[in-house]
Amino acid sequence: MAETTLFELVSPERLFFSEPVEMVVVPGTEGDFAALPHRAPLLATVRPGVIVIFAAGKPKERIFVAGGFAEVTEKACTVLAEEAALVSDLSPAAAEKRFDAANIAYQASLDGDDETMLRAENELLIAQAMVAAAKGDLAYH
Repeated sequence: MAETTLFELVSPERLFFSEPVEMVVVPGTEGDFAALPHRAPLLATVRPGVIVIFAAGKPKERIFVAGGFAEVTEKACTVLAEEAALVSDLSPAAAEKRFDAANIAYQASLDGDDETMLRAENELLIAQAMVAAAKGDLAYH
């Protein structure tokens, strides 16, 4: 049996995932990174995208996250996500609807203050990543 590292994903609603995994790939703002057993410690911000959990050398589970923070130690990887959902549960139509609403809000925010525009831009990035995830436009198939 391969060595494992504990992976925990926590969303505001619940402990979304907690079990040993061979590897997990996290969408970091500085680029995707892998958490493996005995990895050097790391603190990173997470961009909107898909976390891929591997078992037996193949993707086992894909989880959409709307961003957050990750802490990696030699024995564990913990992600605190702003929002999380199984990719298999995402509806392409619902994701497109969210994107359209976010795009309208972003366009309207361009005439407003910087804080409103930044929030609208962040929601647009989340919606764009959700559309890609829902349609299966993933790097790890």
